[in-house]
Amino acid sequence: MMRAKVFRNGRSQAIRLPREFRVDTGEVYLKRTPEGFLVISRDPWEVFFEGIEELSEDFMRSGRVQPELERREWDK
Repeated sequence: MMRAKVFRNGRSQAIRLPREFRVDTGEVYLKRTPEGFLVISRDPWEVFFEGIEELSEDFMRSGRVQPELERREWDK
């Protein structure tokens, strides 16, 4: 695991990434987790759509097999 320096840039906080983590984009995506946060260098949806392209043409052609809906009575 590598470390990065945290510093102030005007009124903002910045992180200086080591050379090995350099990205070729003007912005990144951040996600807070219980352990800290993740820096994602590309759009998370991009990965999803790339995965969809790998599915076969007949994927889910027959529909989804789902159990019958459960009827519930709600008390007020």
